[in-house]
Amino acid sequence: MLNAETIRDYCLQKENVTEGFPFGETVLVFKVNDKMFCLLALDETPLTFNVKCDAEKIEDLRAEYSSVLPGYHMNKKHWNTVVVDGSISNKMLQTFIDWSYNLVAKKSKKISKK
Repeated sequence: MLNAETIRDYCLQKENVTEGFPFGETVLVFKVNDKMFCLLALDETPLTFNVKCDAEKIEDLRAEYSSVLPGYHMNKKHWNTVVVDGSISNKMLQTFIDWSYNLVAKKSKKISKK
């Protein structure tokens, strides 16, 4: 099962990613091109993280996985909170992170071209 360190390593291996604690020492935030794509709650048990999701997939994921919830403290139309409790495979958890990264990276590149 993924833990905070493996999620951190996975996020940091992606291109143009930075990390920081803009909301206090318990939430590690990963950004691509200065836009958030993953927020990792370090004080939660089980571990949770927030990721952006395509609006067309978001409701289906919440229906399919009981550990995918509307994004805590986020826009619920675009963000999910994922509970790392062993009910979702590591590969699928990484896929959620990939989707979020790709959505934000693509969108932030368009914005920076204006």
